Amino acid sequence: MNGMAIDDVLPELSVGPVSRLDLALYCGASGDHNPIHVDIDFARAAGMEDVFAHGMLSMAYLGRVLTNWVPQSWIETYSVRFSSITPVGARLRCVGRVSAIEQLGESCRVTLALSVRDQGEALKIKGEATVRVPADGITNRGNNNGKA
Repeated sequence: MNGMAIDDVLPELSVGPVSRLDLALYCGASGDHNPIHVDIDFARAAGMEDVFAHGMLSMAYLGRVLTNWVPQSWIETYSVRFSSITPVGARLRCVGRVSAIEQLGESCRVTLALSVRDQGEALKIKGEATVRVPADGITNRGNNNGKA
C-alpha cells in the first residue's frame, strides 16, 4: 500500500497561540455561544481564571490533520476524548500516527492514533480515526478537495 506502515507519522499541524478572537469566531461559526468561552466575568464567576477554548475547536484543529492527509470522503470514523482545558494563548500541536492497517480487498482500513498537546506537552485531546485508503495508497499526502 504505497509503503505505509504501522507507526508512520502524519504531517503535524501547529496552531496558535489561541486568541480571544479565535474563540469569538468559533462561537459564531459553531453556534456554541456558551459565555464561559468569551466572557471573562462569567468565567471568573464560574471559578475559572479566564475564558478558555471550546473543546470542539481543538477537535476541529485535529480534524485538519486528517483532511490535510486524505480527502474527507475517505474518513470513516473520528472520535476523541477531551483531557484538559485549553487556555487563551496556548500553542497546539496536532499529530497522528498509523496504529493499524487492515487489508480489505481493493482497499485498506488505516487506524490512526491522534492527539493534541500544548507547548508544555500537556495532553488536551486523545483520539482515534479510521480511514479507508484505496489499494494504490496515498499518492498525494495533501488535500485534493475531496476527490478520491
